[in-house]
Amino acid sequence: MLICVLILISSQVSAQQTFKGMIMDKNNPKDNLGVFGANVHWLNTKIGTTTNEKGWFEIPYKKEYKKLIVSFVGYKTDTLTINTTKPIHHFLTEQTTLDEVSISVKKQATAKSFLQTENVFTVNSEELLKAACCNLAESFETNPSIDVNFSDALTGTRQIQMLGLNSPYLLIAQENIPMVRGASQVYGLTFTPGTWVESIQITKGAGSVVNGFESISGQINAELVKPSTDKKIFVNGYGNLNGRLELNTHFNQKVSDKWQTGLYLHGNLRSQKFDNNNDNFIDAPLAEQINVMNRWQYVNNETGWVSFLNFRYLNDRKQTGELNFNPDIDKKTTNAWGSEIKTSRFDFSGKLGYVFPELPYQNMGLQLAYSNHDQESYFGLRDYNIEHQSVYSNFIFNSIIGDTRHKFKTGLSFTYDDYKELVEVRDFSRDENSLGAFFEYAYDNTEDFSLTAGLRVDFHNLLGTFLTPRLHLRYVPWEKGVLRGSIGRGKRSANIFAENQQLFASSRQININSIGGNIYGLNPEIAWNYGVSFLQGFKLLGKRGDVTFDYYITDFENQAVVDWENPREISFYNLEGKSIANSFQVEVNYNLMKHFNLRTAYKFFDVSTDYISGNLTKPLQAKHRFFANISYETHKKTNGAQWKFDVTYNSIGKQRLPNTNINPVQDRLPSYSNGFNLLNTQITKVFSKKIEMYIGGENITNVKQRNPILGSDNPFGANFDSTIVYAPIFGSAYYAGFRFKID
Repeated sequence: MLICVLILISSQVSAQQTFKGMIMDKNNPKDNLGVFGANVHWLNTKIGTTTNEKGWFEIPYKKEYKKLIVSFVGYKTDTLTINTTKPIHHFLTEQTTLDEVSISVKKQATAKSFLQTENVFTVNSEELLKAACCNLAESFETNPSIDVNFSDALTGTRQIQMLGLNSPYLLIAQENIPMVRGASQVYGLTFTPGTWVESIQITKGAGSVVNGFESISGQINAELVKPSTDKKIFVNGYGNLNGRLELNTHFNQKVSDKWQTGLYLHGNLRSQKFDNNNDNFIDAPLAEQINVMNRWQYVNNETGWVSFLNFRYLNDRKQTGELNFNPDIDKKTTNAWGSEIKTSRFDFSGKLGYVFPELPYQNMGLQLAYSNHDQESYFGLRDYNIEHQSVYSNFIFNSIIGDTRHKFKTGLSFTYDDYKELVEVRDFSRDENSLGAFFEYAYDNTEDFSLTAGLRVDFHNLLGTFLTPRLHLRYVPWEKGVLRGSIGRGKRSANIFAENQQLFASSRQININSIGGNIYGLNPEIAWNYGVSFLQGFKLLGKRGDVTFDYYITDFENQAVVDWENPREISFYNLEGKSIANSFQVEVNYNLMKHFNLRTAYKFFDVSTDYISGNLTKPLQAKHRFFANISYETHKKTNGAQWKFDVTYNSIGKQRLPNTNINPVQDRLPSYSNGFNLLNTQITKVFSKKIEMYIGGENITNVKQRNPILGSDNPFGANFDSTIVYAPIFGSAYYAGFRFKID
């Protein structure tokens, strides 16, 4: 049905005539220099366009269109009479007098678009600096759309959720190339330092078919800093009172008129042991990471070619366990319980784009990526090793159908994943490959309605042949009001061990209820996501603000259920029944006064699954959350000096805890946790355009979960379990840092 609609629209549009011409500068008639960005439209219509870099334009034409208006800042506006469809060449005349007008607008740290069809929220670098943001996993503390949780009581790794679902149901990309997937699902977000990130785009609900078929609850795309726009030299140092030290350096250099390069170095270290809750286990893992990226940027404005090349190597080590654990003598013995996670990773990504000089609305691009992710780890007496080699390629062609109101994207993609996975003594190695084709049509009448409809077909060696349809709608019922709707399907192979590594840090027996599927004996996960969103901008007491209402439903046709309701085991099996995630959020942003902004949000989640033991709400998921962020900055002086203040508050309601009734009394937990409140703050002093310092505190209310590790007195016994974590372990954490930059 969707294909028929697209064919009908395209056939009707292609029948329209177009009118072409070139707009030039009268002051330079000999060189025939075209005017770039001149506005061209038909009189008494809303049909218009702009000229490209060479001054050419193309606009829809009908017989009744007779008067063509051509305008450009600093030049006289001309009205041309058109009686033929032959291309024209027209010279603009510069105005003799023109008053100079200077307009300066501060770039918003966060932005919600009134114009985009999809429900997209952009977080800019200014917002990322409001918190420590040591890595990408910690870049969402001031953003209410993403929830940040700890996955276990040992590694301290933060996991993100959106629409009530964990990160595996998100497509997490780096510059629109899928990045955190497969073996890197748990720790991958910690492998991108926060200083490398220029902006983050968060899309709720069904994403674009251009980026693949795996996205279910949404998409997160991180744009990295560019060698051409980043500081020539940038240094960031950070340290906190729980023993974590970090250093980031950026070096950018212009190699030639067309080539620029950047070298980005990151290192972090935690070498101190802390046991504030006296359970004989360290509260935060010992860790060290070296992360190096070399980035190349090529831009040729004359030919229309643009390219980015990234080369990165990472070595990451974590050690956790009992205070007296020494891996040199205690590794995989019962002398003391301990764990080490060693990861080495190399990845390459490249993007090549071409913009047709005479047709600025038409371009094509090629995305290529390769990664080798090698993790060797053990948890007590359990081994878990995985090596994941991945190849990704995507070719995209963009153009229009008739005029720029009707755009389309089409292309081909290929992925290959080689998994070598060893769980204790069991080998779960496999190869996955897929070839896909996609077509996405976008319509925008430039006023009050737009839609994006996409369809892709994929041929996968383990998932079979299947279609992925997705649709986004946008309607403007009145001024500053935007209503959006979306529906889409996603399909993915669940990497049950890589995505649930925290469960190895327990004495639970691992069970897989195989039904003969191609991946761990299970069938792939399939889900539909439906959503509506309403954004309303407003002015109150002369200050701007906006309010957003979001409601999304994720309905699983099939799911790889992770069942840990029995404290003696962890079971993986395919869904038999229903699994639904309902998510509601209302968010208000308001400028209280100049440089003083408020953001608040309330979120409600209703996530339930049919387990073998019956229908239960998702464990460790608060139904009710409240978020508030207040930021203030003083007036910036001519040398750039100013103060910045930021406070973030989170209220997290009670959470259902997995069943522990068969444990001894001292290792039993209640059915629900208590709710708690978190408060983070940061103060930044900008001394000049070159240097600034900041201090801050996370969890300054000092909330700590009691008894986060069950059976900690006998870690090799049947009751040992470090996985039931619903609140912070460490308590308050205070930090300080500096930033130094040279343009």
